[in-house]
Amino acid sequence: MSQTKRAWKLQEFVAHGNNVNCVALSKKSGRVIVTGGEDRKVNLWIVGKPNCLMSLCGHTTPVESVRFGHEEEMVVAGSMSGALKVWDLEQAKIMRTLTGHTSSIKSLDFHPYGDYCTSGSLDCNVKLWDIRKKGCIYTYRGHKNGVNCVRFSPDGKWIASAGEDSVVKIWDITAGKILTDLTYHQGPVNIVEFHPNELLLASGSSDRTVKFWDLENFNMVSTTDGDSTPVRNILFHPDGTCLFSGTKDLLKVYSWEPSRCCDSIPVNWGEVADIAIGQNQLIGSSFSQTNVSTFVVDLKRVQPFGGIPHQEVGSNFSSKNIDEVFTDLSISNSSVSEGLKNSRNKFITERPPTQSSRQASVPKEDFEEPTQDKEEQDNDSFEIANPEDYREIFRPKSRLTHSPSRPVEPFQPPPDDGDMEPVRQPAPTRTNKATTKPNSKPVVKPVSKPSPRQPEEDKSGISPEDFLPKGGVEIGYSQTGKVPSENEAFSTLSSGHDAMAKVLAHRSKNLQIVRAMWTSGNTKTAVDSAISMKDPSVIVDLLNVLNLKSGLWSLDLCSCLLPQVQDLMDSKYDSYVTAACEALKIMLRNFGPVIKSNLTAPPSQGVDISREERYRKCRQCYENLSVIRSKVAKRMGAPGKVGQLLREIQILMASID
Repeated sequence: MSQTKRAWKLQEFVAHGNNVNCVALSKKSGRVIVTGGEDRKVNLWIVGKPNCLMSLCGHTTPVESVRFGHEEEMVVAGSMSGALKVWDLEQAKIMRTLTGHTSSIKSLDFHPYGDYCTSGSLDCNVKLWDIRKKGCIYTYRGHKNGVNCVRFSPDGKWIASAGEDSVVKIWDITAGKILTDLTYHQGPVNIVEFHPNELLLASGSSDRTVKFWDLENFNMVSTTDGDSTPVRNILFHPDGTCLFSGTKDLLKVYSWEPSRCCDSIPVNWGEVADIAIGQNQLIGSSFSQTNVSTFVVDLKRVQPFGGIPHQEVGSNFSSKNIDEVFTDLSISNSSVSEGLKNSRNKFITERPPTQSSRQASVPKEDFEEPTQDKEEQDNDSFEIANPEDYREIFRPKSRLTHSPSRPVEPFQPPPDDGDMEPVRQPAPTRTNKATTKPNSKPVVKPVSKPSPRQPEEDKSGISPEDFLPKGGVEIGYSQTGKVPSENEAFSTLSSGHDAMAKVLAHRSKNLQIVRAMWTSGNTKTAVDSAISMKDPSVIVDLLNVLNLKSGLWSLDLCSCLLPQVQDLMDSKYDSYVTAACEALKIMLRNFGPVIKSNLTAPPSQGVDISREERYRKCRQCYENLSVIRSKVAKRMGAPGKVGQLLREIQILMASID
């Protein structure tokens, strides 16, 4: 019967005109959902309703990640190009466009009480952004592969990042440095979540486990048994009593210290994208192609909140009735919970005191609009499809009271046990004024320069310098948090770079010497001069020129430069290795057959000095190429362009066999 259902599909709808890339639920109420797609739109929906609430336009590449603000008053979206857009849902306008990442953004999160957000990208970097002052405050570098998830700690002092490199990193925001690496996962880490109040972190991985970490000593507390599929999403219950883990078509409920599975609920959601809790129900969302589906789990029928215990009770049921079993379970859970409270410290989540004088001290230019391309300004728009629902959910000046005017009823299961026919509606399209019917719903667009959200300055009581290392800032701010003048900014950026300036000046001088010899027509002398300088950067610059002019190569140059190329193959800089590989390709294509034919030719009759000289150079080239071949074999697993070049070189090496 439907009354006994623990989980059911609530709805399925067409969310975008092209494939959906990301879905996020509002964590405060669990009643609003945001989606991003290949059509470069960000659409908002009310859970349980098939019609789009509003559509946010402006991205120029597909949207890859979305996230609600903690009070559901903002949405941030990250695109494939690495750009972020922050939208104010209450005032119906775009706040900021932030750029700095060089690749797709995979995860986003808002600071718990300040106008800041963080982002993790495929470019391996984590960035901290100031939404008010439209800039990147700091970039945290350390992951060796893409960043899958970023989360602020409840007190706003740390950022946790999970990467494809199987590592969870904890960053200290104030110090601007890494605190620790958590390295026990055996596969990419897909998701991390902080406990709502205790110093505890949970991480879910493609190694099919969830691990719990004590943030006082950064040790692993416990780990779950391996699931059958990777862990895609995790969420602590708001009161911190348990953790929900979403895998393929399954929801599990875990406790820790020791790790124990309290319950397991089959949910036909496929690869779950996000989960949230509201009205004693867990809401899950997933997507496939253009469709988004939502699911409901009744927590009153799930352990440890209710229902039948997950573990086999066996003889316990024979000697005790149901009420006694639940009483024992309740006592056990409360004892464990009390023990954890006494054994682990808590996050201090109180906001800093408000400073009423801050408003007058902030210069006006801090709130000027960011510089955007004209195309982005023209594309930014905010389309409201359902004004009544919009006013109900996002009433202006109601950040702390987002509950609708009428009571919110829990989602009810379908009336029978059969599969519910999904509600499918076409994706929203932009309204054309020329063809708008009299009864059509209005389209509200923002002004080109939205007014600053200055009142938020007093509410948060924090400033950018609270996040910056004491030794200085990465870019854009003085130690006071104010935007410096041009001279001050140049002085700040140039300080501490004297050594690099001297290196670059020395390199420029060397290149001028090589160029003077080159332009005189003696290429071989210029090459010999560059080699005698023993500066790898000069050799790389020289190789880049020769690679563009392949006709300049000769057997003489090959014998001179191959030892240098051999050294560059061991460089830690990809640009050096790339230049060496490009030169190797030219040498092997043009001179590989020449080297082989000279080494395999029968000895000449009599004395032939030119032939002996040519044989000596070919022998020298062959020996260097043999050493390089072994280096290429060791680096065959290199990613990206370097790996592709190495594979091409390995094929071309056959010409000298």
